[in-house]
Amino acid sequence: MTDVQTRTDAEESQAGRTGGTPTRRGVLVGAGALGATAVLAACGTDGSGTNPNGTDFDSDPAPAGSTTAGGGTGDGGGDSGGSGGAVLVSAAEVTVGGGVITDNLVVTQPTEGQFKAFSKICTHQGCEVSEIKDGQIICRCHNSFFSIKDGAPTSGPAQQPLSETKVKLDGDNVVPA
Repeated sequence: MTDVQTRTDAEESQAGRTGGTPTRRGVLVGAGALGATAVLAACGTDGSGTNPNGTDFDSDPAPAGSTTAGGGTGDGGGDSGGSGGAVLVSAAEVTVGGGVITDNLVVTQPTEGQFKAFSKICTHQGCEVSEIKDGQIICRCHNSFFSIKDGAPTSGPAQQPLSETKVKLDGDNVVPA
């Protein structure tokens, strides 16, 4: 039987140490690593925040029950209602079948007088949702769409629903429940 080896094991070992001709395996591994790096960079976020997923977070959150708990505006003045919760948005700003994106939440009104609130962080890659249109909450990073009724994904790569925050109407304002 004839062995078609062009280099001896000693030559192969020496080539690896001195930067000789790269092997096919080495070239393929390098190309794979480069491709994986490019894919991960493309799926990254805009990096505008301090959190690795591109969103800002509060490393010193307010205590539970304070006026800023639940993603409120934190104006410190409270609201005129009896709940003591922070005003998320004026009910008049939230159209029926639409919604408003606040600092921390997406507040929607699927039907007249029914208000819902969801995290504005997309469950696919952690981008912030950017638009509410035609009964859908939209994340344009990778085109994930979520229902304004329950935050469930309706199309796109996202597989998990947006997390819900219970809210209620307090006078003319939507506040955490």
